[in-house]
Amino acid sequence: MSGREVALIGVPTDVGASDRGASMGPEALRVAGLRERLQAHGLVVHDRGNLSGPANPWLPPVEGYRHLAEVAEWNRKAHEAVHAELTAGRLPIMLGGDHCLGIGSISAVARHCRETGRKLRVLWLDAHADFNTSAITPTGNIHGMPVACLCGFGPAELTGIGGQVPAISPKWIRQIGIRSVDAGEKRFVHEHDLEVFDMRFIDEMGMRHAMELALATLDERTHLHVSFDVDFLDPDIAPGVGTTVPGGPTYREAQLCMEMIADTGRLGSLDIVELNPACDVRNRTAALAVDLVESLFGKSTLMRKSSRG
Repeated sequence: MSGREVALIGVPTDVGASDRGASMGPEALRVAGLRERLQAHGLVVHDRGNLSGPANPWLPPVEGYRHLAEVAEWNRKAHEAVHAELTAGRLPIMLGGDHCLGIGSISAVARHCRETGRKLRVLWLDAHADFNTSAITPTGNIHGMPVACLCGFGPAELTGIGGQVPAISPKWIRQIGIRSVDAGEKRFVHEHDLEVFDMRFIDEMGMRHAMELALATLDERTHLHVSFDVDFLDPDIAPGVGTTVPGGPTYREAQLCMEMIADTGRLGSLDIVELNPACDVRNRTAALAVDLVESLFGKSTLMRKSSRG
C-alpha cells in the first residue's frame, strides 16, 4: 500500500438515522488522527474536506421512508465524489455520516467495476443486516435499508443512483458481525440468500474461519470494498454509536478481521460510518476506528510474508 493515493471524503449527515450525531463523525475521525496515521504507513492522503447537502429535517416517515429526498441528494453527492476518486486511480475513504450513505459509495464502486471489467466483493461489517424495505421497516429510517436498495429493493430515487438497477447482486456481499435483524428483515435476508457470518457463527467457528470464507475466491480482478459500520464492534470498546448492540467482536477479533483483509492486498475502497461523537467518551471510539483502519492498510505486530500467490 505504500505510495498508494487515498482520498478522504467527509459526508456529514445523519439524515438516514434515528439518532442525531453521526454528522459529526468525519471531524471526530480527523481529530483522532486518521490522515496522519495513514501517512505514517506511506500512503499519500488527500483530504477533500466535507461534502455539503441538505439539513436533517427531523420529520416522521412518509410511505415507509424518513427523509427520502434528503437521503437521495446526499447519496448522489457521495456517489459522484467516490466515483471521481476511483476514476483518478485513488482509493476513496468515505467518512460518514450514517450508513444510508453506503448506497452512494457502493453504487459508485459497482459503476467503476462495470467500467473497468472488474469483479466486486463487498464486506459489510455491521451489527445490522440493513436489508429492510418500506414494507418491513419498523422505523422508516433509511440507514436500515442500504443493502436492500443496492440489491434493487427500494425507491427509484435510491436504487437508480448508480445508473444500473440493481447496482449489485446479493451474491457479492459478505456480512460479518451481524447480531440484530428485524423479524421481517430476517425472512427477506433468507429469501435472497445473503451470506451472513453472524455472531453465533463467529462464536462457534471463530473470526479466522469466518474471514477465510468471506474472502474466498478473491483474485487479481476483484475490487474489495469494506463498509465498516462502527457498531460492528462490541459497545464495551466502542460506545460512540447511536445503535449499540451488545455481543459484538472484541478488539482482537476486529483486529484479526482487518489484518486478514489487508493480507489480501485487494482493498480498493472503504466506508467508515455511524460514528456518533455525541455518544462517545473522549473520542475513544474514533481513536479505535482509526486504529483498526490502520490495520486495514497493513499495520501488524510483526512483519509477515504476503499470503498472496
